[in-house]
Amino acid sequence: MANLIKLRKGLNINLKGKAAEEVIKVKEPGFYAICPEDFTGVTPKVVVKEQEYVMAGGPLFIDKNHPEMKFVSPVSGVVTSVERGARRKVMSITVEAASEQDYEEFGKQDVAKLDGTAVKELLLNAGLFAFIRQRPYDVIADPAIAPRAIFVSAFDSNPLAPDFEFALKGEEANFQTGLDALAKIAGVYLSISASQQAKALTQAKGVTLTVFEGPHPAGNVGVQINHIAPVNKGETVWAVDPQAVIFIGRLMNTGRVDLTRTVAITGSEVKKPAYCKLKVGAMLTDVLAGNINKEREVRYISGNVLTGKQIPANGFLGAFHSQVTVIPEGNDVHEMLGWIMPRTNDFSVSRSYFSWLMGKKKEYVLDARVKGGERHMIMSNEYDRVFPMDILPEYLIKAIIAGDIDRMEELGIYEVAPEDFALCEFVCSSKMELQRIVREGLDMLRKEMC
Repeated sequence: MANLIKLRKGLNINLKGKAAEEVIKVKEPGFYAICPEDFTGVTPKVVVKEQEYVMAGGPLFIDKNHPEMKFVSPVSGVVTSVERGARRKVMSITVEAASEQDYEEFGKQDVAKLDGTAVKELLLNAGLFAFIRQRPYDVIADPAIAPRAIFVSAFDSNPLAPDFEFALKGEEANFQTGLDALAKIAGVYLSISASQQAKALTQAKGVTLTVFEGPHPAGNVGVQINHIAPVNKGETVWAVDPQAVIFIGRLMNTGRVDLTRTVAITGSEVKKPAYCKLKVGAMLTDVLAGNINKEREVRYISGNVLTGKQIPANGFLGAFHSQVTVIPEGNDVHEMLGWIMPRTNDFSVSRSYFSWLMGKKKEYVLDARVKGGERHMIMSNEYDRVFPMDILPEYLIKAIIAGDIDRMEELGIYEVAPEDFALCEFVCSSKMELQRIVREGLDMLRKEMC
């Protein structure tokens, strides 16, 4: 029987615009872009030129520090641009999709006959190793370091998050094959929600199954690692997105790289929130066309409202995102009496508004405003109320700001990622950019240790 872990700390933010459980057909995007910034910790070296033809699964760039690690094109077509920023930093590589797709062939594999080394080499060559992240540092995994374990969170508790059980339909065999392949490298811990009933999850083979119950961030893999097998100094664990597990299974079963995700189009400004099938890096212009409320200015987010990345209307789907969110920008709001108003439609963590009387099922329309400026950090224990890890978040943030590496280590920085502090950032009365601070702390520590 699976181990059940109940979490009490956390916060569910019930927003309007959850995707209906139906897959809608969208026009196939003509352009796809892969952004090296999505792959934290990688120093890219471009291996293609503009106007060069690439195959689906063909390399676009490699990691300078690990040349064997490839980052591949989701489609076949012509490389239309290699965009660079300051100091010639590679910002994105855009490919115009061909009318008929050509795939790199890696050969079908019988996972049972492969060992861990063969699986890792195949993932590196096919570009799927790029979807494996590691703790500590929350960066793309180092192929030279053997992990102690591999963690897969099969549910997402973020606001308006896609339902993986729905995305899993029709992909059960690929998901199990992906788990089998990862299990050749290290022991796999699969975490599911108490509400999930799919047999592909509850009866998954070759994994250690753990059931989590509680509010967000119960679905964060960092929270799950902290409760199952915390990361100590000198140890490395891997974390793999469940849809990336399906990528791996498809590679083994078909011999081709298919980076198609089931993506939830969500948010209060979406007319018909639903799911669609999109490849990694897809341009979203045609996907969102005619489905957005244009009565006010909106913000487009690749990902969820807490950890996602702001993109333009013609932006691209992030490499690790299975969700697109559209919310009001909020720059057209003029509040006459401010906090004095009863605000029955505004969300409040501290019950400052009467909206909490409406119950937990009430859906809210939140905009992108911060509603205040950054100020001195207040030690009020407000982070701890929504942070279900055995770590003191306020003290860790202070240690990072101070640059005290010894103190950061003592307070558990090896276990955390920026996303683990997203809720703390949401409730922060000091309006501090906690995810940015944690990212800078992890980068500082990684630079010091390497």
